[in-house]
Amino acid sequence: QVQLVESGGGLVQAGGSLRLSCGVSGRTFSSYAMGWFRQAAGKERELVAAISRTGGTKKLADSVKGRFAISRENAKNTVYLEMNSLKPEDTAIYYCAAAEGYFATTYDYWGQGTQVTVSS
Repeated sequence: QVQLVESGGGLVQAGGSLRLSCGVSGRTFSSYAMGWFRQAAGKERELVAAISRTGGTKKLADSVKGRFAISRENAKNTVYLEMNSLKPEDTAIYYCAAAEGYFATTYDYWGQGTQVTVSS
């Protein structure tokens, strides 16, 4: 069974930065494409960033391009979401997800989420 655990969320002022981490256990981390999603109150879950199994392919939502970056360290079984220039509209629960394969459009495994709150 694959387990994903997010960390690094919190309260930050607008313009600030946070780095989210997601540790993966249970199977070979390098077998999985990874993604970060978020869900704000009253809104649908949306894909924020995705990264391929090797880290060679990345995708960012238009709303976070130039501010967020996704990366992974396969030796540490961890994927990161670096968030800079945060805005109040970035406030949401952020979820890490994993999928078998090189690069994913649908995901099989999910973490429990970590809250990010950006104050104005």
